Amino acid sequence: MEYKHNPPTLAELRTERRPLRAPHREIRSSLSFFESLAVKITRGIGTMGFFLLLFFWTAGWLLWNVYAPLEWRFDPAPAFVIWLIISNIIQLVLLPLIMISQNFEGRFSELRAQADFEINQKAEKEIEVIIAHLENQNELLLELIHKIDRR
Repeated sequence: MEYKHNPPTLAELRTERRPLRAPHREIRSSLSFFESLAVKITRGIGTMGFFLLLFFWTAGWLLWNVYAPLEWRFDPAPAFVIWLIISNIIQLVLLPLIMISQNFEGRFSELRAQADFEINQKAEKEIEVIIAHLENQNELLLELIHKIDRR
């Protein structure tokens, strides 16, 4: 019996199938020492704990220099020059690290999108095979129904 569709078998599909990619492993293995260091630092500073540390450090600094006895104040209000210098140094150090980490995340996102696209292509091909098998079954059932009706 000749069928309209001749889909591949499961074994044939498995031989054609390329192995799935792991984008996170590909990216992590391609990072230089400094890139991986930047990612680790960025993970640390991108937390609520780091935000709270900076918030309480700033609040403590400002409150101390406003309300402490005059002889204990080391950064006079309202300028807080030392605090501004230290804050700017922290920003100058962290901003390039954040940019490096964002570049890393961008590359990772592109690889992940490519891997998702490949998975979707495989799924689409497998769905087409399943539909072809179902159409073959429909043809076979219709043929059987016609044979039964003739009797």
